[in-house]
Amino acid sequence: MSLWIPITLFAAFMQNLRFMLQKHLKDTRLSTGGATFSRFVFAAPLAVLFVAVATGTGWRTLPSISWRFLLFASAGGVTQILATLCIVALFSLRNFTVGITLKKTETVQTALISLILLGETVSIMGLLAIAVGLVGVVLVSDPPKSASVLGWRGRVFNRASGLGLLSGALFGMSATGYRGASLALGGGDFMIRAAVTLAYVTVFQSILMALWLRWRTPGQIRALARAWRVTGLVGVTGALGSFAWFMAFTLENAAYVKALGQVELVFTFLASIFVFHEKSSVRELAGIFLVMASILLLVFLI
Repeated sequence: MSLWIPITLFAAFMQNLRFMLQKHLKDTRLSTGGATFSRFVFAAPLAVLFVAVATGTGWRTLPSISWRFLLFASAGGVTQILATLCIVALFSLRNFTVGITLKKTETVQTALISLILLGETVSIMGLLAIAVGLVGVVLVSDPPKSASVLGWRGRVFNRASGLGLLSGALFGMSATGYRGASLALGGGDFMIRAAVTLAYVTVFQSILMALWLRWRTPGQIRALARAWRVTGLVGVTGALGSFAWFMAFTLENAAYVKALGQVELVFTFLASIFVFHEKSSVRELAGIFLVMASILLLVFLI
């Protein structure tokens, strides 16, 4: 089994755990911006500390940083902030399982964005796996029954679908940016490349979000500090998950990493049932089954 596969599985699990914590913050204490900021502010010092220890002890050598790295990493950081804002806002419109699944359109969009920006192609079997997963996403992403009275336009063109598709596009841009940034570093193995990219991105994102919240909703920073027990967990899970994602992006095509990352949907489904006590329809279960089938295709045939 290729190393990027278990790394991606771990990343997906940690990401799902982080979204659960962020949903709790959104529901009880913080605004969308505050819950999003918690994702970065606690992860940044952990990432910087890891790089400092790894390079300071001589365990790893710090790779050289170029303008290409800064461009890709900054673009990835901005698009990830916007994508996270979209997905956190989406939690108030749909249940937890469907909200995360709408985001999963990022897999197809990542393949296209990666081709345009990095020139990376996807194999025929890879396209098949992504296509099967996309069908599953479509099944799960249908709006609630109450929206059916609006006809097919209301079922397709609604705020939840728009936020889901937009978050998928932005996450696709972010993933491609991070892979481009990691590959642009001069020297070092996949682990230190991922760590340096993560450290730069999380510090950059924390500064941007702090300035934004200070301007728009200054009280949110104090609220975040008061909820440090939960927000600290968000930061730890975010740091671990992001480090794993960045390592996977360094090792493999971002489209394949995102496709395998759809295993998060299984974790989400379990969380929806056992943690948030939400119910899923037969249609949603069929969609989840197809997503699992696409993951198996990807693991065993790519």
